[in-house]
Amino acid sequence: MSQSAHFNLTARILHWTMALMILAMLFVGIGMVASISLRPTLVSLHRPLGIAILLLVILRLWNRLRHPPPPLPADLPKIQVFAAKASHWLLYALMFAMPLVGWSMLSAGGYPVTMFKGFALPPITPHDPVVYAALRTAHTWLALLLFATVLMHLSAALFHAWVRRDGVFESMARGPAPLPAQAMAANEDERVEPARD
Repeated sequence: MSQSAHFNLTARILHWTMALMILAMLFVGIGMVASISLRPTLVSLHRPLGIAILLLVILRLWNRLRHPPPPLPADLPKIQVFAAKASHWLLYALMFAMPLVGWSMLSAGGYPVTMFKGFALPPITPHDPVVYAALRTAHTWLALLLFATVLMHLSAALFHAWVRRDGVFESMARGPAPLPAQAMAANEDERVEPARD
């Protein structure tokens, strides 16, 4: 059976949902630093959103392993193939690491990771101010790296959509086009052998 030229529906839903969530997280993170008055509200949104991203990236990785992505165009230069694969795995690593580092940072600082009123996640790092400071710095640098990687990913997607027009963007933007009704009917006719006298 030939490999599909499109990502499966689950992959597409997870991709676009997480793209919106990560974009929201980047703006929430900027707002937490820029606005003192909005900080409590943004923090209460930042924590559960980060854990949701962690859960979804696990689901997304599981789906990717079960349903391999469509092949890249055969005429794509090897350096671009390498960059595409490396950037995808870097995105997975960052989407996995960022929430874990944030959770560990709050645990080391003695702060509860509150999901909603009355429910908080258990600490995963012993309370330690030195570890908290190190993880806070790591979280900031990882956020900057994630932002840069997302920008590169977006630039590459637009390059494939507007310059190369090679179907790479469409493979994630939509599913395969349905067969026309006549073609489907013809396929059904081919499967049924006419009765012979």
